[in-house]
Amino acid sequence: MKKIVIIFTGGTIAMKNDASINAAVPAMTGEDILKMTPGLDTIANIDFVDFAMIPGPHMTPEKMMELSKLIENKLEREGYDGAVVTHGTDSLEETAYLVDLTANTEKPIVFVGAMKSSSELGWDGPVNLIDAVYTASSNDAFGRGTLVVMNNEVHSAAQVTKTNTHSLDTFKSVDFGPIGFIDNNKVYFYQRYIKRQHIPIKEVDSKVDLIKCACGMDDRLLRFCVDSGSHGIVIEGMGRGNIPPEMVPGVEYALSKGIPVILVSRCLKGKVLDSYGYVGAGKDLTRKGVILGDNLPGQKARIKLIVALGYTKNLSEIKDIFERNYY
Repeated sequence: MKKIVIIFTGGTIAMKNDASINAAVPAMTGEDILKMTPGLDTIANIDFVDFAMIPGPHMTPEKMMELSKLIENKLEREGYDGAVVTHGTDSLEETAYLVDLTANTEKPIVFVGAMKSSSELGWDGPVNLIDAVYTASSNDAFGRGTLVVMNNEVHSAAQVTKTNTHSLDTFKSVDFGPIGFIDNNKVYFYQRYIKRQHIPIKEVDSKVDLIKCACGMDDRLLRFCVDSGSHGIVIEGMGRGNIPPEMVPGVEYALSKGIPVILVSRCLKGKVLDSYGYVGAGKDLTRKGVILGDNLPGQKARIKLIVALGYTKNLSEIKDIFERNYY
C-alpha cells in the first residue's frame, strides 16, 4: 500500500455546532476526524499532521507558503507517496493554487474539504476524505499537479473555483470541467491540465490588492493602494478585460511607481484579451504596461502575483510569468 500523509488545517470538515451560539466552529483534531472516517487504513498506510485548526477565511499567504514547504518536505524528503490536505472551502482554491505554483514535486497533492459540518445531516467530510486518499494513492495522479477532490470529482487546482455558497457540488472548473472522477472507489482521469507552472520561491510578498470594477468607478481605490504601500494590484475588469475610463489615471499612477497591475475579468468564464482599443479597454491598458491574467479569477491572480513577487520584482519577468504560453 502507498504511504500517505494527511495534513489537517481545519475548515468545516473539522467543525461542530456550538450550542451556546448555535453556529459551527472549529472543534475536531485530525485524529478525531480519522476516528469518524473508518476504512482509510484499508486504502493506504496513513500518517497525519495537525497543521492548524482554522476556518478558511483565517488562512494567509504566509501560512499557505509554510504549508507548501511542509508538503514538499513530507513528499520529497520523508518519502511519502502522496499528501492529502483538509482545508476550509472558502479559501481552499487559493491555498491549493499557491501550493501548485510553489511545491516542487510530481507526487500527488490533494486538497479536500466539506460543505457541511459534522453536526449536520449528510456530513460530506468522510466521503470526500476517502475519495481524496484514493486519489492521492492512484498511480495515475502522479505528475498532474495539485488536485482538489470534492463531491466525487477531481479538479486541477489551477482551474477550480467555489461557485455556490452552500451546494455540495460547489467546486467547478468552469472553463474546462473536472479532469477526473471517483466511482466505486476507483479514480478515473480523462484529461490533463497542461499549463502547469512552478515558481521557485522561499517566501511570498503578500502586499497585493484586489479591486473589482463596476460602472462609474474612479481611481480613488487604486491611488489609495499605491499610496498605502501596495506592491502589486489585480483588477477584475469587465467582459474581455476593460475598465471605466475614470479608473485609467489610477492605473497609470500605479505603473509610474513600478507597481505591476494584472488585469483579469469579473466574468465567470473566459480569458482576458486586448481585443478593444477605446480608453480603458484591454489594448489601451496593455499599451500602458498592464499585464493580462488569462482566465484566472481575481483571487487566484492575486495568489499568482503574490508568488511572482516573491520570485522577482522585475516587471518584464512578472509579465512573462503571467503571459508565457498564453497569448
